[in-house]
Amino acid sequence: MAAPAPILVMGVSGSGKSTVGALLASELGWKFYDADDYHPEENRIKMGKGIPLNDQDRIPWLCNLHEILLRDVASGQHVVLACSALKKVYRDILIQGKDGALAKRDKPGKEGKLAEVKLLVVHLSGSFEVISERLSKRKGHFMPPELLQSQFDTLEPPSAPEKFIQVSVDKSLSEIIAIIVKALQ
Repeated sequence: MAAPAPILVMGVSGSGKSTVGALLASELGWKFYDADDYHPEENRIKMGKGIPLNDQDRIPWLCNLHEILLRDVASGQHVVLACSALKKVYRDILIQGKDGALAKRDKPGKEGKLAEVKLLVVHLSGSFEVISERLSKRKGHFMPPELLQSQFDTLEPPSAPEKFIQVSVDKSLSEIIAIIVKALQ
């Protein structure tokens, strides 16, 4: 039997990615990565000033995360990654790296056989109001609540053919974890 695909826990800032990802990894006995830990200092400074990141800021960060996923999958490690991955092209970069994702976007059907990571995408979704309230209570994070609207504006929820489940942030943490674990079976 093939090893389970890595799990990407995605959503806007304040949706609970890090909390859900860490709890899920603990429940499954898998390795956990929080993508925020891998932002270069320039990205953190930019966000801290209330300036949204652009694709040029995000692509090298996502490529680094792709390499981490590839390495761990190749070594047989099971992984949960918490990462906003708001656009489909960002998720494609996590799966195929920059070259594969951009070739797919620019010339559909012309992708070469590149190192690819199969991902199960868990989209933590909620209303702007619910997530905004959560963000207002969060202390000590480099992402200011003022950038939340830019995240909702950027969000491209996963859709077929992506392998994904959507889970409402209105549920309790234990319910969210149970839904994800059930989806893995």
